[in-house]
Amino acid sequence: MANSLSSLTSGAISSPFSQLRKLLAGIAPGHEKPIELTIGEPREAMPDFIQAKLDEATALYGKYPPIRGAEEARKAISEWLSKRYGLPGDSVDPEREVLMLSGSREGLFFACLPAVGRKAFDGQPAILMCNPYYSAYVAGAIAVGAKPIYLNATKATGFLPDLDAIASDRNLLQRTAALFINSPSNPQGTVADRGYILKALELARAYDFMLFLDECYSEIYTEAAPTGGLEVAIGTPERYRNLVVFNSLSKRSNLPGLRSGFCAGDAAFIEAYGEVRNMCAPTVPLPVQHASAAIWRDEAHVERSREAYREKFRIVDNVLAGRYGYRRPAGGFCLWLDMSQFGGGSQAAVTLWQRAGVKVIPGSFLAQTGRDGTNPGADYVRVAMVQDSATIQEALERTISVLR
Repeated sequence: MANSLSSLTSGAISSPFSQLRKLLAGIAPGHEKPIELTIGEPREAMPDFIQAKLDEATALYGKYPPIRGAEEARKAISEWLSKRYGLPGDSVDPEREVLMLSGSREGLFFACLPAVGRKAFDGQPAILMCNPYYSAYVAGAIAVGAKPIYLNATKATGFLPDLDAIASDRNLLQRTAALFINSPSNPQGTVADRGYILKALELARAYDFMLFLDECYSEIYTEAAPTGGLEVAIGTPERYRNLVVFNSLSKRSNLPGLRSGFCAGDAAFIEAYGEVRNMCAPTVPLPVQHASAAIWRDEAHVERSREAYREKFRIVDNVLAGRYGYRRPAGGFCLWLDMSQFGGGSQAAVTLWQRAGVKVIPGSFLAQTGRDGTNPGADYVRVAMVQDSATIQEALERTISVLR
């Protein structure tokens, strides 16, 4: 596997959606009403006040946004973090420990720059990541000349990377710049518990690399609220050292087009990261930051969305009971369905499109071959539960009709 920029420009590593277009090219959908379940674009209701908040700050389009974010927005994020994770009111300093991002994707990518820059390496640095992974992780690693290390997250490991398996690899950990963990995980929907996060943080501190927790699905759950990195770290003597969490309004508030997110945690890293961003990263327009502050302070629309997902998962529980290894995920809005008996994820995706007009993503397109020589997504498909309940039910019933 190439690990230079050529792997991106040559297509050796590419977007799962680009791979899907190639896989299904020339294949007509097998139903007059195709159903799209590939893109994780939430379609529940946006906050009804967003336009009014944008309008209030229209004049601010005439100003360059501060790279770290407006005080109003950073304060609202700090307050939200404290309330959401039960932290003391002054536990997240909006001045030193919060940074606004133009969505979490670019933030995750650009974070690789200071992660590699803050540490000396003997040989090529490594960036470790959960596998399946989010494309920004691997793109960021390649862009800074680091070797992406894919940590398979399988059923055997509880759909999270096996931290014990890498804890004994001292050579790897000594040249590690960062570890990306996604919780709730996409696509499996697994939530890292307190013990798991603490173990990852202890490894990061022992070998002085950054733990990047991608928590963008943290507010989509049907039962218990997922544990967050900051609530674990605040109970340690080192506080947020070596930890940064990432989140955004895309999933929580159904606003993927707003491009408003943040990272929070290690103050020294945030300081360096702010300087990097000031050189080359996109900023968030001030009217968007003004609206974002109001959105982070409103939970009513978030609970309405959660109830909509609860209804969808009640349908899934009923329709898919006993099929495809289904279990209700602890977080997120995706299904991770085992298609091994139908030729694997890629074959099943073709079958579903060709015979039922249902479009899903093969799991292998969301992962790479891991350290053990296998692709952990090969047997699976990801189904994004972003359509309305009736459409979800129809898609699942069509799936069962062709994959019995």
